[in-house]
Order: sequence, then structure tokens, then C-alpha cells
Amino acid sequence: MDTRRLNHIFRPDGRALIVAMEHAAIFGPGKGTEDPGATIKQVVAGGASAVMASFGIIRCFVKELAPVGVILRSDGAPTILGPDASAPVWFGVEEALRLDADGICISAFPGHHSEGQSLDNLAQIAREAHKWGLALQGEMVPGGMTAAPESRTVESVALAARLGCELGADWVKVPYVDGFERVVRGCYKPVVILGGSKRGSTLEVFKEVRAALDAGAAGVTMGRNIWESDDPQAMTAALAALIHEDASVEKAMSIWGRD
Repeated sequence: MDTRRLNHIFRPDGRALIVAMEHAAIFGPGKGTEDPGATIKQVVAGGASAVMASFGIIRCFVKELAPVGVILRSDGAPTILGPDASAPVWFGVEEALRLDADGICISAFPGHHSEGQSLDNLAQIAREAHKWGLALQGEMVPGGMTAAPESRTVESVALAARLGCELGADWVKVPYVDGFERVVRGCYKPVVILGGSKRGSTLEVFKEVRAALDAGAAGVTMGRNIWESDDPQAMTAALAALIHEDASVEKAMSIWGRD
């Protein structure tokens, strides 16, 4: 693994605040994604360590992305207009390298009907990524992205996270669950939590991130709860304080400066 690329994503403290910005390919343009360049500038100013984005965004917003690590979203997902489907690989290692990305992300769904195909996708991308020193995030989601919350038990998330490590991910992105210490303990690579849908309470987001960090998580890969907020820069700064300064939830709320 090329540590130079990985160090563009993870800070010297071993933690990362990755802002995910590929959602418009699924939901269409909306709050925070209508003007990607402006949003990227805000999260960079707030202290993001990396941005994960689509091929189109990385290709078109080179200048705005220059200060941070860049991760290409490899696989596709059905839009809100289409039926559920197996996740296709749209872009691979060659495209990531041509974009001068530091890493690539691909999802896998243990327990979903597309489990076999998604795990094969992950293994194939891992094989190619490590040939070229490209960092790899395995997004490991038991039951798939639309699975019922009750299917995401600590046992299923721990299995999914470890499976990502076994198939060659340099770090894994998983849902947060109670008992997260077990998930982290079962991995020999860093574990970050996904952000999920926009929450009704910012305090809830900060509490979950603080709990995950206290359980050993190495940070977050979060999108909607950052750029759908009223102030993406302040939200990023508050999360950066939690992740890189071990700030309290109260301190994060004071940086956020709202509700």
C-alpha cells in the first residue's frame, strides 16, 4: 500500500473526516449538491481531510479538490426513479489514476441478494488498486443500503467490516451500531462510520460520532448530514474537532453554533 496516498486521506493522528459527495447521481441535485464547487470549498475550509465523489465531480472541480485527499466512487447505484438492482462497477482503478485520485471506494452488501456480485466487485477492485498503490475504502453494509435498521446488528456489522478487511480494503466504512467496540476489535484496518440520511438533530449526529470514536473508530465518511446542513463549513469544523481534537459533544455544538 502506498502510504503517501493513504496519508492524503488520514491525518497523522490516524483519523479521517471524509465528506461523501456522490449522492446527486442517485437523488438528483438538491441542497448542498446543486453547486458542488461551492460546497467543496466550504468543507475544505471547515477541515475535511478528504472528499469522496463521482467521476464527474472529480473531473470538473480539480482546483477546489486540490487541498484534500480525493476518493473516486467506483460503483453505481439505482436512482430514486429505478428499481433495486445489483451494484455495477462504473469506474475502476484506471479511471481513478487518470483523475489523480488518492483512493477508490466500492460497496459490498453481505446478506443482500447481490452479495456474491458485490463481494466479487470488491475483490477485483482490491486486486487492481494494490497493484498501483491506490488506497481502497470498502463500504460494507449488511443487507444493502435500504436494509431495515434491525438487520444491522453488531454481529452483522462486525462480520461485514472484517470481510472488507479480508478482501483487501485499506479501511472500511460501516453503519454505527451499539456495541461498536466489537466491530473495531474484530478489524485489523481502520474503521469509519457512514453518515446515512439527514438527521433531524445535529446533536444526535455529534453524539453518535463521539460514541464511535470512543469505541475506537478512526473517523467518518459522511455526506448529507454535512452539506444538507445550514452551514456545511461550521458542521465540518465541528466534526473535525470531534475527530482530530477529541472534542466533547458540547464543544462541537458550540462550534456549530446552532440548535
